[in-house]
Amino acid sequence: MTAEELRTWTWTWDRLLIEPRRPQVIRERPNAPWFAVAAVCVGAFMGQLDASIVTVALPTLQKTFDASVGAVTWVGLSYLLVLVATVTAVGRFADMWGRKLLYVYGFLIFTAASVLCGLAPGLGWLCGFRALQAVGAAMLQANSLAIILLVVPAASLGRAIGFQGAAQALGLALGPTIGGLLLAAGGWRLIFYVNVPFGLFGAVAAVLLVPRSRDLLARVRFDWAGLAIFFPAIVALLCAISFGATSGWGSPLIVSSFVVAAVLFVVFVWHERRDAEPMLDLGLFRNSRFSTGIASGMGSYLVMFGVLLVVPFYLEHGVGAGTARSGLELMVFPVAFGIVAPFAGRVADRVGARPLCVAGMALVTLALVLLGALRPSTGGFLALLACVGVGMGLFTSPNNASIMGAAPEQHAGMASGVLNMTRGLGTALGLAVTGTVFTVAGGDIVRTAGAAADAAHAFSVTVYVLAGIAAAAGLVAAARSAGTLRNVRLSAVE
Repeated sequence: MTAEELRTWTWTWDRLLIEPRRPQVIRERPNAPWFAVAAVCVGAFMGQLDASIVTVALPTLQKTFDASVGAVTWVGLSYLLVLVATVTAVGRFADMWGRKLLYVYGFLIFTAASVLCGLAPGLGWLCGFRALQAVGAAMLQANSLAIILLVVPAASLGRAIGFQGAAQALGLALGPTIGGLLLAAGGWRLIFYVNVPFGLFGAVAAVLLVPRSRDLLARVRFDWAGLAIFFPAIVALLCAISFGATSGWGSPLIVSSFVVAAVLFVVFVWHERRDAEPMLDLGLFRNSRFSTGIASGMGSYLVMFGVLLVVPFYLEHGVGAGTARSGLELMVFPVAFGIVAPFAGRVADRVGARPLCVAGMALVTLALVLLGALRPSTGGFLALLACVGVGMGLFTSPNNASIMGAAPEQHAGMASGVLNMTRGLGTALGLAVTGTVFTVAGGDIVRTAGAAADAAHAFSVTVYVLAGIAAAAGLVAAARSAGTLRNVRLSAVE
């Protein structure tokens, strides 16, 4: 390679690391921040749509590849492991290299990996491509809330995050329906190809509508040692949680996995405190709004995904409803969530996050207790399930806005990464805890069915446990200091 060719190659590579500027016609519009929020909502919708579609397709994948249930679960687990283990590190990268830059590349990597998933010749290849897809998803999730935080005025932060939550709920609600149609129309490969138009559209929208990053940290060395400790800690923890119910919580493998995870987390904290440029700034957790928001948020995600797991089993095994009916009835939950979330965020901009978060978890607790005690017929069941969705909508967007508002702007990507990491952990805990309680209480989520009465009793016990967790999350949310989101933002910046 000649010197001139080397200079040309270097110039081209450098251009790939520079965030493109928005068109002037977009920059000068008074509502330009909301165009950026719309671009973020595309990624939020696509991520949840993909997650719910893949879950629906697992039985089809099992038949196609003639694999065991345990082997097929790695289609979801490989994605979850990589996403949760890398999203915080990606947020740290974004704080140094640019949130828009990584967000655009996140769309491109997710889209390319989706194509590879659709072309996968075997189950092992599919799991590997899902891991690559998770890297793209981590780049999207670590920057979505960070972008909103940096482009939207502090007085509108809750409303903007509410719109993002509504987009997630819409993707979650439509996933099973779209997945079923795609599986019937052309097979499992279509459920990955459907990401391609959304991904390309999202990448273009991000380039045109999202402003270039500001308040970036200096591009210092990355804490690779911290990531090398953190990644296996998360993998050990999630594997223990995911396989505890099937392998036995007291089995040597599960116990040793928990021990390994605990030891590695202790080593990670020790390392981060000593490192001059840590992957995770533990000082974020000294802010009570941030730490209580993260803790209560993890509890809410546990409850949310627990409900999404246990309701279909109750409807099919305890009530005798078919798969189609149970899917349609379950849609009430995310639809109610999506309708309420933007309004809750708007109210939180005026009154603060605490009253809405406490009220939301109180409503979730009451609705779950009534579901377990009454087990009403269709109309009453749907009404109470909608109340759970309303409560989650009241809680989630104000809580996320409070978390992001409590973080300094230069650590926006890191804070968004931590938030999304806890969502992944909450998801895994929700599936594990709910599955274990439902099974121990007399239900059967592994084999085809149990007696209807046993399934109904197990449902009641499970939702009582979830109600207790929701109440605990509400108490943690009540412990945060009061104040509007604008005041939270100002105190974090100052």
